[in-house]
Amino acid sequence: MAPAPLGAKGVAVALAVFTAWAALLTYLLAFHQPNWRSPVPYVLVLLQTHLYTGLFITAHDAMHGLVSANKRVNNTIGTVAAGLFAYNWFPGQLPKHHAHHRHVGTPDDPDFHDGRHPGFLPWFLRFAWNYVTWWQVALMAITYNVLKVWFPQANVIAFWMVPAVLATFQLFFFGTYLPHRGEHAPDNPHKSRSQFRHHLWAFVSCYFFGYHYEHHDQPYLPWWRLWQTK
Repeated sequence: MAPAPLGAKGVAVALAVFTAWAALLTYLLAFHQPNWRSPVPYVLVLLQTHLYTGLFITAHDAMHGLVSANKRVNNTIGTVAAGLFAYNWFPGQLPKHHAHHRHVGTPDDPDFHDGRHPGFLPWFLRFAWNYVTWWQVALMAITYNVLKVWFPQANVIAFWMVPAVLATFQLFFFGTYLPHRGEHAPDNPHKSRSQFRHHLWAFVSCYFFGYHYEHHDQPYLPWWRLWQTK
């Protein structure tokens, strides 16, 4: 069964994620005066983390051509989304992600960690080594030093830097580690598993990418339609 046409929905969803991320970050950096004895700033950190995750999920959808049928528009939005998330480089990540889909769970899979029962931290460190580049770190350092000139340093750390780090762990844990760890049945062609069916938790945890077998099985579905396959 052919998927329903995207129309303008993919672009609209991407712009909604961009707008929410930028608006909240602007407020948190420029106007919010956190009281660290109350739960409010910690909730805001988690909310901004979720929106950072949404940036990368948008870039991921663009890797599958799911933001726009117009390739130039699709790839432009993917490049912007990836770049806003700690200067990830969309053209560099694109071939690696497709290699992951073609060779999932094999030594040719860039997300693969050798060993039947790898621990979370060794796998994460290998994952980071494979994807994080020195110029990303340099650009983050430069941006941090510029931002702290204009905004309170504590706000820059708590609401710009920390959410990016937490979102990286979130994406790895729900999008790579949980779905692909351990043994998989011989008749599981995607070497992937899915979380239990709970749409609210699936969205909050990682924009439905806990339904990971379904993503590998139907990679032509954008994140906002993925829940329908569960």
